[in-house]
Formats: sequence, structure tokens, C-alpha cells
Amino acid sequence: MAGGRETPRQKMIGMMYLVLTALLALNVSSAILLKFQFIDESLMGVNRNTVSDNNGTVKGIAAAVAENGNRAQDARVVEQANEVRAQTAQLVEYIHGVRKELQDRTGGTDEAGNYKNPEANEIVNELMLGGSKNGKGYELEAKLNQYAGFLRQYNPRVPEKIAVSGSEDPRVAKNKDQRRKNFAQLNFEETPMVAALATLAQKESEVLKYEAETLSQLAQKVGADIIKFENIFAMASAESKTVAAGTKYKAEMFLAASSDAVTPTMSVDGRPISVKGGKGQIEFTATAGNYDAEGNAKKTWKGQVRFRQSSGRDTTFTVTQDYVVAKPVMQIQSASINSLYFNCGNELSVQVPALGAVYDPSFSANGATVVKGAKKGFLTIIPTSRQVKLNVSSGGNAIGSQDFTVKLVPRPRVVASANGRPVDVVKGMPAPGPRTLSVQAIPDESFKNQLPKDARYRVTQYTVYLVRGNRPVGQVQGTGPSVSLGNLAAQARPGDRIAIDVKEIRRMNYRDQQEVVPSDNSSITFQLN
Repeated sequence: MAGGRETPRQKMIGMMYLVLTALLALNVSSAILLKFQFIDESLMGVNRNTVSDNNGTVKGIAAAVAENGNRAQDARVVEQANEVRAQTAQLVEYIHGVRKELQDRTGGTDEAGNYKNPEANEIVNELMLGGSKNGKGYELEAKLNQYAGFLRQYNPRVPEKIAVSGSEDPRVAKNKDQRRKNFAQLNFEETPMVAALATLAQKESEVLKYEAETLSQLAQKVGADIIKFENIFAMASAESKTVAAGTKYKAEMFLAASSDAVTPTMSVDGRPISVKGGKGQIEFTATAGNYDAEGNAKKTWKGQVRFRQSSGRDTTFTVTQDYVVAKPVMQIQSASINSLYFNCGNELSVQVPALGAVYDPSFSANGATVVKGAKKGFLTIIPTSRQVKLNVSSGGNAIGSQDFTVKLVPRPRVVASANGRPVDVVKGMPAPGPRTLSVQAIPDESFKNQLPKDARYRVTQYTVYLVRGNRPVGQVQGTGPSVSLGNLAAQARPGDRIAIDVKEIRRMNYRDQQEVVPSDNSSITFQLN
């Protein structure tokens, strides 16, 4: 029920109490009764050792006070320690009295030291519970909790109650049969005499444990304003660990010390840090700042070292340290580093070598949509405006940004082919001309090399005219890569012209979605000779 760390002895007592609780749940046999006796004897042996240790602590406090010159504030600590020891001894004496009464009423022990009536449930009920809550169990409950209140003035970690009811005891609070019981019923109702003795021994050990913790608290107050440093070591603080050749290296060397008796708490910029061997372990992620022309940002961290003297007074030391954050260099790789194509999947790789393995990038952009890639630092950026700013962070800390200009996608070039060869618009073709014509949209070579997934075009609507003089004499509609001109060829004469009017071109983007390329009313015309 107490917080904090427990000594090995206290852990052993806790284990014994668990065994005691388990045995109480079993059918009582002579073997189990004997085990209760063994547990009781073990607990009483541990208790005797604890009493001896606590007496030694009180003597140690008195010796420390004498060594420090019997100062008034330390002398008060000795008085408090003696009072704790006296109150504990009084309560332990009462518990021993209850033990003796139980032993006497049940006939005591035989020549071999074994109890004559180790079970004696009715006698335990009569003595510890009584007829109307007037048994020794209720008196013990009051004394235990009064003792807890007494100790709390010196040690707030002592619980408000040492003796708790079933509903207050977390070990049985969920047991519908046990949680309704008060302290006396929970610990002594229908309990064999030897189990009642073991329970009393356990309560005594709990009292002695809280006494030991309280005496330890009081001992820390002795010589509260006298700090003895057991650990002395040399340290150095340099202006900079990086020095250019030809410049001066400057540092300070000094002695530092720590005390095992002082447990300081430390913080940096208001955040607590761990303390090992009296030294605070400072570690934080440097954040971006207002970089100067050389790419450096001057910053400061502020630390506090606080410890409480046993007099109750807090002492705080403040440390202020300047440091410099160097702007990390971003390496952005793409086919065209400073320009992107509008509404296309521009693939980039953004790496920050200075961060090494801790590089954990995230991206956002103004004027674009960003899709994170499968590999670290890879992304696809889809511009939605003519200017884009890419923002890069790592582990939640801003790294930097990069501005890009955005180009419009260049229009493709439309070409016509007949018999697998491009049509020569200057020389034309012999009449009656081709019977099958292919019309294709050829992407800009630079755009295709940079974004091949966005440079897939198809002419989807066009009209082929047979023109004689100033008027068309026939026409054919085309919706695919090629169209049959058989009907036009049958009407064709030397001197006629073939005119191809392109109505619609579609582009397949990186997401395999089709986009209509705005028409520029382009056309292709060639002569039939």
C-alpha cells in the first residue's frame, strides 16, 4: 500500500503476506496450520531485525548531529526521531500484548514449542471481533490509523490508513464476499489462531516499515544546509569544438562535484531531463531559426538545477548556454531543379545528408499537392498554380523550403503519316493520294524526357477533307490513330489537296487519367500531284 521503492526485506515480507492470504483461502489442515506458524515465526524474526535497524538509524541521526556541532535545527530532528521510535515501540508493545493474550487463551505451547490449540477459530472471533464491535481487532484498527496520522507529519508518503476495510483494500475490493467486511472481519473472522498471529506479525512489519521510511526522511534533514560532495571531477567547456586552422581554440577548465545525499531535479527550457550520477543529460532536437548570411542561427538554452534541503528550503541554480544551429543543406534532385510542370506528377528526391539516419522527412507545399514516395525523401509534387513553395521538415522540425516556377505543358506536334512514312507537306503525294492516313500527336522532346508518364498523347477527333479549288468535295471523320480514305481517293484528281483539321487531342497523365488538350485550330495540308 506504500509507494516508492521497497528494500529486499520489505519485498520478502510482502511475499509472505501473499502466501498467508493464499493459505487462508484453503481448507485448514494440520499441515497448513503448521505453515501459518512458520510464516509467523519468519515474520517475527524479520521484525526483530527491523527494530534493530531502526534503532541504529536513530543513533546514526544523533551521531551526525553531534558531528555537525549540535545545531538547533538538527537537534530538533533528533527529538522527532526519538518520538517516532517511542510511538512505534508503544504500538508494537500493544500488538505483542494482543499476541500473548491469543496464545494464553488457546492454551499456549507444549514442550516442543508447538501451539496446543493452533486452530481455535472461536477464541479468535471472541477476542478480536467481540460481540458488538468491541473486540481487539477494532482497537487495533484505531491504533494503526492513529499511528499513520502521526507519521504523516514527518513523511507524507505514509498512507492515511494502515488498517483498511475490504472495500479499501485493492487486493479484495473486487471480491463480492470480502469487500463488505471491515478491517477486523477481513483479517480475523473465522481465522485460525496461528493465522491470526501471522496477520498480527504482518501488521507489525508494516508499522516498522513505515517507521524506517520516516526515520530515513528525518535523517536526510540532518545538516540540511551542509552539502558534502563525495564525487569531485574535472570538466572543461569550450567556446567551440570546431576550430578552423589558423584560429585560436578557447576553453575553460574547472572542478565540479556532486553529492550522493542530494537528489537534484534538472530541466532545460522548462522540460525535465534525466539525471545520472549527478549530471543532467541534455539532449534536444535543434530547430530552425533566423539564419544569417553564412547559414548560422544563434540560439540559447536555459537550464535549472533544483534540489530540496532537508530543512524544506528549495535551492535553484540557473545555467544559460549559447549555441549555434547550422542550416542543413537540402539536396533536391529532379530533371529540372528550379521548374515544374503544371498539373503533372513531378518526381523529386529531397535529401539532407547532415541529418544522416535520423532524417525523417515530411513535406507540404503552397500552390501544389504533395504525395510522399515509397522511399525516404522521395515525393511527387503536382502544381496547381504558377508558383510553388515546397516546405521540408524532419521529425516535426522545419528544415527549409524551396521555391519553384511552374511551366505550362508544351503543346504536342501533330503529324500525319501514309504508308508508314510522314507526309511531305511541301512535295505532296501522287494522286489519288493515300487510302489510309495516320494522325499522331508527338510530345515535346524535353517534356517527354523529364516526365514520360505525363507525355502520352492521342489525337481523338479530326476531319480529313478533299479540297478542290476553294471548296471541299468530300470529308471523312477520324477518331483514332488512323482513318480510311478510300472514298476520298476515288474522287481525287491531280491538283486537289488533302486537309486535316484537328479538333481534339487528349493527354494521359501520370495517374492514367485523360485530359483534353485545348485546341489551337491546327491543321495539316498537302497537295495531290
